[in-house]
Amino acid sequence: MKTRTVPTQFGDLILVEEDGHITALRWGRAPVEQDSDVLGEAHRQLAAYDAGRLDTFDLPLKVKGTDFQRAVCAAMSAIRFGDTCTYGDIANQLGVPAQAVGQACGGNPIPVIIPCHRVMGARGLTGFSGAGGVTTKVALLRHEGAGSFLI
Repeated sequence: MKTRTVPTQFGDLILVEEDGHITALRWGRAPVEQDSDVLGEAHRQLAAYDAGRLDTFDLPLKVKGTDFQRAVCAAMSAIRFGDTCTYGDIANQLGVPAQAVGQACGGNPIPVIIPCHRVMGARGLTGFSGAGGVTTKVALLRHEGAGSFLI
């Protein structure tokens, strides 16, 4: 496992690579700064996203978890930059209860890159598992121009 820190306006982000795939993104500083082609490209893309120059990530990702977790992560990855959807929308797509989708969103191992911040509750804004919670979620949505629902 290799780690690298990416400073962003949303806080310092730790990228985790295993076997040529990004497997996690967390808030904080990496205990050891390492380099690889995958980490270098992920760093470049996150920095471009942070600067407003990238709206779609193209990285090798590996979501650890159940088939259901991977299905929810795939559905979240399909939400376009600047758009949002609800847990219910994803639940209908997958034929499962919305609460299960909410739990899977909360367990997203690669937030920001897999955009769980773009998923809302039936009545609007809900929690966020990243550092800063809802404040960070709102910052990410505003960064993407999807914050108009907050006004």
